Amino acid sequence: MHILIVEDEPSIAGFLRKGLEANGFHVQIASDGLMGQRMALDYPYDLIIADVNLPRQNGQDMVAALRKEEIETPILMLSALGATHDIVTGLDVGADDYLVKPVQFDILMARVRALTRRHIGNLHSESTLTVSDLVLNLDERTAKRGDRSINLTAKEYQLLEYLMRNQGRVISRVTIAEQVWDMQYAMSSNSIEVYVGLLRKKIDQGGAPKLIHTVIGEGYVLRAP
Repeated sequence: MHILIVEDEPSIAGFLRKGLEANGFHVQIASDGLMGQRMALDYPYDLIIADVNLPRQNGQDMVAALRKEEIETPILMLSALGATHDIVTGLDVGADDYLVKPVQFDILMARVRALTRRHIGNLHSESTLTVSDLVLNLDERTAKRGDRSINLTAKEYQLLEYLMRNQGRVISRVTIAEQVWDMQYAMSSNSIEVYVGLLRKKIDQGGAPKLIHTVIGEGYVLRAP
């Protein structure tokens, strides 16, 4: 699972990263609020841990901006600001939890596990995903475009589910390799391009409007016409 830490104090960010990686998480760090916002928009993290007092854009404004962009990633605010109004404001702008520094790492990990567990549960509580007239049945693991059934291989199904869960977001080849194939992307490999091409042919048969688009130099996006 992938966690984004938005923290401008290198010692704190390093401490969190070391502890989270020791517990099996992949961690990236943003050192200011605008960088954190951009990274959260570019990559579907499983959790964001954010300070409040950040350079360029504070954590509360960053969280509010992400929620305005309909980013539903769980957000844990971790701050030295522990007054009641600070906590209430953090939760009201869209944070899912708020911890006051200093915090015992065991308590932080318990909150991290709870938030990621809840997020995964919410993702899998859906029975279908729909984009335009494309419907993916998660219980039956079947796909339809209008009245037409689409036969997919296991990997094509995984790729389509991932793109549909992130509809409207440009997903890089590196991210697809990590999230769908669980591997690092080799720049010399064209396997992802091949799979996207095969999936696109199956979905867009019969002159149907294109749903999967290539964004040159960035990756792929699935969006309604």
